[in-house]
Amino acid sequence: MTQTLLRGRFLTFHREPENGDDTGAYTYIEDGGVLIRDGLIERAGDFADVAAQAPDAPVVDHRPHLMMAGFIDTHIHFPQVQVIASWGSQLLDWLNNYTFPEETRFASEEHSARMAAAFYDQLIDHGTTTAVAYCSVHKTSVEAFFCEASRRNMRMLGGKVLMDRNAPDGLRDTPQSGYDETKALIGDWHGKGRNGYVITPRFAITSTPEQMKMAQALAAEHPECHIQTHLSENKDEIAFTRELYPKARDYLDVYQSNGLLSDKTLLGHSIHLEPREIEAMAETGAHPVFCPTSNFFLGSGLFDDAGLRSRGIANGIATDVGAGTSYSMLQTLNEGYKVLQLQGQSLHPLQAFHWITRGNACVLGLEDQIGTLDAGTEADITILNACSTDAMALRMERAETLAEELFILQMMGDDRAVEEVYVSGAPQKQANRSVIAKVLDPA
Repeated sequence: MTQTLLRGRFLTFHREPENGDDTGAYTYIEDGGVLIRDGLIERAGDFADVAAQAPDAPVVDHRPHLMMAGFIDTHIHFPQVQVIASWGSQLLDWLNNYTFPEETRFASEEHSARMAAAFYDQLIDHGTTTAVAYCSVHKTSVEAFFCEASRRNMRMLGGKVLMDRNAPDGLRDTPQSGYDETKALIGDWHGKGRNGYVITPRFAITSTPEQMKMAQALAAEHPECHIQTHLSENKDEIAFTRELYPKARDYLDVYQSNGLLSDKTLLGHSIHLEPREIEAMAETGAHPVFCPTSNFFLGSGLFDDAGLRSRGIANGIATDVGAGTSYSMLQTLNEGYKVLQLQGQSLHPLQAFHWITRGNACVLGLEDQIGTLDAGTEADITILNACSTDAMALRMERAETLAEELFILQMMGDDRAVEEVYVSGAPQKQANRSVIAKVLDPA
């Protein structure tokens, strides 16, 4: 058994802060310690107290930086790493012109493996230790995704997209092949190590009613698995869905009538919602996922976080790379703040950092495993430096409170603000970096 003691300023959340004055929602310690043993947090608290319990543990001193739980991204597309920042119009054109042609390349095992290494490097660089990912329609992409997650011992969730229409040749399955391949992949990967499988009908437009029935069967046979799809991102998308499913009460009913709504369901975007859809989410416990950089990039609309929360709905927040324009959950918070400002809503920095740690863990039902620095949880930890750029350091000269520091990180931070990342207690940002030159030029 191996032990490591991390030292630094310590922040962890116990519940969502009601406002900036809700100090009972979190613990902040100026000189904190996190004792790690065999990938788990064994003790956490004042450094002197923790060190006294483990006098022989080697100490890694991260002072004056801030230690908190690793970031969690609840909606990202693994096969889109090379179409991020592709000039485009709105959703459907962007999918057809960039995303779908790119995803056909993931039929190749070699390409999938190479992109998986680059994808995970980006997550780690930006402080993300858990993500929920869409793979391509190909089993090869899922195999590469989970193989790389296993190699790094990361807690990752993902799945093969089910899509049997309205996509190019080489990017469609059938209802039966999609079911068979998903069933096999669940058996191979779900619950193996830190991997979790997600049943993934891409969205209503790319699945026939027959395939939705197969997705329903998978969900019934594997209630332990999460479900992810897209909902009401774009008005043209909604209109096309109504044409394809004329008997559905609304867009969400395509999924609801097929038994795909539960507290394990993640509904990406969920912008243009009908009152009945909101009621159904509240009743079933399904989770909308806010993707602000993507929504701005594609001009999709404004996510009504406060309105959904007022109905008791727990929302996730995510990058949605590659329509999302940054892997950084810090930059996601930056843009999310602006989306909410446009609607007269607020996002206090304490609430923001709860959201990308414990908050997203709660959305996934994994708050007893990730998202905090509590004893007994998995040692996924991000070290943050609010003086990582000259502009941030200049601003920090005038910061007097923790909330001010967090807001500087939220608005100005990116991968440069992430000093180190621990996954299962092991430092990753430098140790597990691939050589970028080889990724860009394997020759």
